[in-house]
Amino acid sequence: QVQVVESGGGLVQAGGALNLSCAASGSIVSIDEMGWHRQTPGKQRELVAKITRGGVKEYADSLKGRFTISGNNAENTAYLQMSSLKPEDTAVYYCHAHVNTYEDAGDDAMRFWDDDFWGQGTQVTVSS
Repeated sequence: QVQVVESGGGLVQAGGALNLSCAASGSIVSIDEMGWHRQTPGKQRELVAKITRGGVKEYADSLKGRFTISGNNAENTAYLQMSSLKPEDTAVYYCHAHVNTYEDAGDDAMRFWDDDFWGQGTQVTVSS
């Protein structure tokens, strides 16, 4: 099993900054990509930023310049630095990892596959 856990959410005033952390653990061979998404009530979950194992980053166009994603392959972690926060950034932020994982298939065999794993989310609230 793979677990993805976010931390660092909270309440911040408009114009402030907040840093989110994400850690993946468990039956991990390697992680191809980690990313951050966010969701507000009544809306679809949207991509904030993602980073590949090779360090290629992608951002939502509207967030470029204010949000920065980074990752540590050795520690299976990803981080999101958010600055110049606006009330419209208020959302639940979810971490996602595309993981090459494995399990014991019995008879001395292992089963390998890749899958997407999500954290429970962390609330970010920006007050005006």
